[in-house]
Amino acid sequence: MADLSKWTPSDVLEPFRRFLEGDLTQPSIRVEQFLDGSTLVVRAELPGIDPETDVDVSVADGMLHIKAEREEKSEHQDKYGYRTEFRYGSLSRSVSLPPGSREDDVTATYTDGVLEVRAPAPEQAPATEKRKIRINRN
Repeated sequence: MADLSKWTPSDVLEPFRRFLEGDLTQPSIRVEQFLDGSTLVVRAELPGIDPETDVDVSVADGMLHIKAEREEKSEHQDKYGYRTEFRYGSLSRSVSLPPGSREDDVTATYTDGVLEVRAPAPEQAPATEKRKIRINRN
């Protein structure tokens, strides 16, 4: 069984979100997500697609949305006949961005069939030490 402690709330809630939105026919993209310092890194395996035309990466309301569409066509002709096959479909996935992330700072790259999206989170203010406040009497 997978280590459930590594799951994020968006991983657990994604199937429920898709169910409530009536999006049961669209398969979900499997992603790997982790923190690299204070940057959220999301990697999705999307081999055999053109990232410029087949992938849409967007950010709205603190969520990262990835949508990919795939269309394949093959033709085979020999002396016995002619055969064509079509395969197509779309995949999508939404992931929560770190609190305070700026949508303008999100970047995406596609290398060797892997889409990598990076969303830097702002540096958190350092925790201050506990300080006792003196109470004055009037």
